[in-house]
Amino acid sequence: MQASRPIVWIIGFFAFLNVYSMQAVLPMVMQDFNATPVQAGATVGATVLAIALVSPFMGMLSDALGRKVILCTSLFALTLPTALIPLADSLQAIVVLRFLQGLAVPGIVVVLIAYLSEEFSAGGVARMTATYVGGTVMGGFCGRFITGHAGHVLGWRGAFLALALLNLLGALLVLWRLPPSRHFVANRNARGAIQTLGRHLSNRRFLAICAVGFCVLFSLVGSFTYVNLHLAGAPFNLSTADLANVFGVYLVGVVVTPMAARHVVRHGFLKAVLFSLSFSAAGLLLTLLPSLVAVIVGLAVCSTGVFICQSSTISHIADNVTEGRSLATGIYYLSYYAGGAAGTWVAGHAYERWDWGGSVLAIIAFQCLAAGIAWAFLQPRLKPSRG
Repeated sequence: MQASRPIVWIIGFFAFLNVYSMQAVLPMVMQDFNATPVQAGATVGATVLAIALVSPFMGMLSDALGRKVILCTSLFALTLPTALIPLADSLQAIVVLRFLQGLAVPGIVVVLIAYLSEEFSAGGVARMTATYVGGTVMGGFCGRFITGHAGHVLGWRGAFLALALLNLLGALLVLWRLPPSRHFVANRNARGAIQTLGRHLSNRRFLAICAVGFCVLFSLVGSFTYVNLHLAGAPFNLSTADLANVFGVYLVGVVVTPMAARHVVRHGFLKAVLFSLSFSAAGLLLTLLPSLVAVIVGLAVCSTGVFICQSSTISHIADNVTEGRSLATGIYYLSYYAGGAAGTWVAGHAYERWDWGGSVLAIIAFQCLAAGIAWAFLQPRLKPSRG
């Protein structure tokens, strides 16, 4: 299955090409519709909220119908709402279409993790998960970068038309190149799924991982949504194309994330999570300096810490959950993306009241909460002593 690594990377790329693409043109959309920061932020939050709501159910659907059919159908389903966004005549219509985009994403991100868990050994899961997360990082960067530069030339409406064409290309490529599942066993027992759900929800360690995931995406979405408004205003006054270039800090994650698997294995899950959260918070504090270089460096440090923590939590679930994997992944993503939606709302209100400094303090507070949860509930399990 080594030949699968490029296509796993591509799946991650196209899943996240759309999720945060609105961030790069948020000042343009905000100006066109005379919206407040929180109202404009809803065009980002709607997508991540939809991902959160659908994720657990997509896991159960995948357990019944299979992995590849759900993956490919979901990729094709991304194309239509993306193509309709340029036709929207109100901010509310954009929010609805962005929500519809989000409904398609769990069929990619949830199902792929289950696919990897079934098709690879424990060590292979960590490596393939890192490959997938690397693809999501590049997709998140390119979604913002392409949208920002296309928006600078064609306007934000033309930018989303370009994304729709890319979505169609990606869906066709995955349909052609993704190998069918070899170890998937269908589970259409609804009662069994409910029982498995109950066991997952009574697993304190699993719920703690979900809570950490909530805080992780809260940090990423909150910071990268409202830093655009911060940089578009004085004293920076960056254009849409300039904002797209700032998202180049995401490329640091492309380099760092594949190293995360070795970092977690060497130092342990808890140490990796605590280090990555501290590293990310330090980066956010750097962005408070009145220097564009400091803001860019701070964003690079912040996002790198988030990517390491994200990769650690996903691989920890894959290695420790032995039943109902896609359901467990769905529950995790429910919490994870709910955190992203909360990030747009909480950090947005903090921005409206106290500007960028308020958003930074709100985000760091949630990172401290994640560290506390990890310390309290995710200590390494003691190995049984040998008599």
